[in-house]
Amino acid sequence: MKPVTIGGLLLDAGKITPADAERILRLQKDHGLLFGDAGKVLGLLTDEDIQQALSQQFDFPFLINSDAKALDAELVSAYQPFSQQVETLRVIRSQLMLRWFSDNRKALTIVSYANGEGRSYFVANLAIVFSQLGERTLLIDADMRQPRQHLLFNIQDKQGLSDILAGRADSSVIANVPELRGLSVLPAGTIPPNPLELISRGIADWLEQFALEYDVILVDTPAGSQGSDAQLLTIKSGGALLLARQHQSRLADLEIMKNLLEGSGGACVGAVINAF
Repeated sequence: MKPVTIGGLLLDAGKITPADAERILRLQKDHGLLFGDAGKVLGLLTDEDIQQALSQQFDFPFLINSDAKALDAELVSAYQPFSQQVETLRVIRSQLMLRWFSDNRKALTIVSYANGEGRSYFVANLAIVFSQLGERTLLIDADMRQPRQHLLFNIQDKQGLSDILAGRADSSVIANVPELRGLSVLPAGTIPPNPLELISRGIADWLEQFALEYDVILVDTPAGSQGSDAQLLTIKSGGALLLARQHQSRLADLEIMKNLLEGSGGACVGAVINAF
């Protein structure tokens, strides 16, 4: 039977020995401390040790800096789940659960007007917090111009969305992220010469198929200024969340992007200002 106590989890993880556990329990009893606090007083445990054990106890997966070093440090939702910026992401997640995602609506694009506004960073971390909620989450990198998700999640396979749409691969190219249970990533794949044409070639059918397997599908897109990819992806997915960067994005550009999305039949679910 899987241990449910902090001490049992730390023992199984090799963070403490049985003798260490005895010392901690003795101090805990004598001074009325929590097990983790007693371990810290004795110098046997760190905050990271305790947070990792708590994540297992409450079924809340995240990483410590020594884990899965291949994953990029930009994935703050995985490495720093109790930070202020990740708490903000959880607020956004709650709003989207209330206002957008339902049995009939599972896909959402993340769009912005220009490069450098943090789309890939934002959507990657948002996907992680959805998976931490227990939602079966698929992150699709549909930026087939300057893709980044394969770098953030260290996905080595060169095939991905473009190869699926070109008929050269199937859904087996979706990569599960073992360290973050419930999260899967579909990388952009081979960079094609005709990304807009590829997107129009069957993406809607694939989104319908993915919706049978996943609760939440988040789509990373190219900048709106680079072409009509983001517009087309928004139409196919049904809606978009508009992203801007504080002190960088121009209000006029946001208006342009919003009007383009809504004018083409897509829903603009809301806007987020990225301050990180």
